[in-house]
Amino acid sequence: MSHAAPSSDDDPLLLGPLLRYVDETSATVWVRTRDAATVTVTRAGQAWSVPTFGVHGSHYALVVCEGLEPGSDEPYEVAVDGRTVWPAPGAPQSRLRTSDPDRLPYFAFGSCRTMGSHDEAGNDVHGVDALRSLAVAWRDDARAGRPDLLLLLGDQVYADTTPHPELEEYMRSRRSLEEPPGEEIKDYPEYDELYRLTWSDPVIRWALSTVPSAMIFDDHDIRDDWNTSWSWRRDMRATSWWQERIVSGLAAYWVHQHIGNLSPAELAEEEVFRLVLEHAESGAEHEVDVTGPLDALAARADAEPETYRWSHTRELGESLLVVLDSRAARDLRPDRRSMLDRVETRWLDDTLRGGHRHVFVGTSLPFLLPPGLHDLEAMDEVVARGAFGRRAAHAAEAVRRVIDLEHWAAFNAGFDEVLAMVMSLARGERGPAPETVTFLSGDVHNSYFAEVTGPAQHGSHARIVQAVCSPIRNPMPRAVRIVMSMLTRSLVRPMRFLASRSDRVPDPAYPWTVTKGPWFDNNVALCRVLPERLELTWVTGVVRDDPDHPELREVAAVRVEGSAVTATEGRDGVEPDLRTAAGAAAPVA
Repeated sequence: MSHAAPSSDDDPLLLGPLLRYVDETSATVWVRTRDAATVTVTRAGQAWSVPTFGVHGSHYALVVCEGLEPGSDEPYEVAVDGRTVWPAPGAPQSRLRTSDPDRLPYFAFGSCRTMGSHDEAGNDVHGVDALRSLAVAWRDDARAGRPDLLLLLGDQVYADTTPHPELEEYMRSRRSLEEPPGEEIKDYPEYDELYRLTWSDPVIRWALSTVPSAMIFDDHDIRDDWNTSWSWRRDMRATSWWQERIVSGLAAYWVHQHIGNLSPAELAEEEVFRLVLEHAESGAEHEVDVTGPLDALAARADAEPETYRWSHTRELGESLLVVLDSRAARDLRPDRRSMLDRVETRWLDDTLRGGHRHVFVGTSLPFLLPPGLHDLEAMDEVVARGAFGRRAAHAAEAVRRVIDLEHWAAFNAGFDEVLAMVMSLARGERGPAPETVTFLSGDVHNSYFAEVTGPAQHGSHARIVQAVCSPIRNPMPRAVRIVMSMLTRSLVRPMRFLASRSDRVPDPAYPWTVTKGPWFDNNVALCRVLPERLELTWVTGVVRDDPDHPELREVAAVRVEGSAVTATEGRDGVEPDLRTAAGAAAPVA
């Protein structure tokens, strides 16, 4: 079974549309076209047209649709040079639903989705694609509802592996895979093809066209362990291929993911996209090529991360979503290690203000790790800094890089700063305190729910919780599952004992515990804001007869309300009550 959607040689639409930023009166729609062209989005008698822009020989458009009615829900079409190219023949309509301040938010989130076929062979390797399973439910089952947002928290593409035969064939047609970087992505055109194959499955393509999305990268979007440490970065820079890889990866991320995260006002201020807008406003007939400015931006953003921000925010009714860059914005200097550099830290400090009912902080790496793993990473960080001598530091650095000890706990100064901000917000010191502060994360290839214990003892008026959903499609090996389960449960006390024996290993100022999980299924999580609580539900896909029509199974559900958290876990063969998972969301048309 082919992973990519079939297309004819004369199809002017290569990828998309993706419905990206949406608020009450505006939306953006992203496409990639075969040739330079004019792209038009039509909805409810309104039309918006823009010329494409070029990057490394490819052509894209981000159509900004403004003047929309709040709370409206209408189908839309896409035309390229006057030819209607979307919806695809036989596909359901794509709809553009604007935000409604009176509609309680409902969104889906998760991370880590490898590509592969959806037949028996593909599912044996990658497991059933949880996002595709959920998309089938959105398309076919009115009970599933349609969320206001799909939040993808990293590893949308895997640039360091090539598990797809079409991608490998494309790469071999361009270069020898016997030379560095081998079977990894080398340059921008290969990234372009990687994104095309990843998002071209017909069900995924339709889902991305009708559910607004927000995204942030993680390491595999660039390379495994990206920015783990100063020595990792030094070693990468010493290779013959890394500079082209990082510039291509960030440029491709800017095109395919980042600009769609931004509001129309933010797009008008973005330094490269402003060139696209100015060119469109000039009325020029040919497209503008932004390859040079974009590559320069990508190179600068890597070399001087304080000069460019990948983090972004989005309003969700009375709630606030803050999506943090926890990869490119790191300060890796050994004596100043922090997950966020000074400029990014200041931005987050200014952004976390009171007045929202719920605050969601999306960060690809879990902020609150299972306590046993947090202590292990904190101890390794202390040793790697040289607290016990140079030889021990080299050993700790090797361990850190081999088993990926590079989460927030391994950047303890930044962890403490952010936790202090969150506690200040929860105490009401930054304006009216929210009811909850929820960290949304992925990366670790297992899902769980954690909570800061005894928040009232710390003067907090808010529940502070961590919800992790990973992977969407990339199951963890069984042996690693056992270790992760132990670090979540049986090894918590021994690791805490070891950490507490050294005054060089910092004790967390506010303890937390994993209350539910871990779960190792391929999952997507659903979050529903209700008048009296938050509901979080993890769902997975199950193939019974037809791989093209997987069914959903509820893995677990957690309710966060008042001063209590209640939870349930799904059973094999039990279908979820999608009305509970989705609340009263409007059905898919």
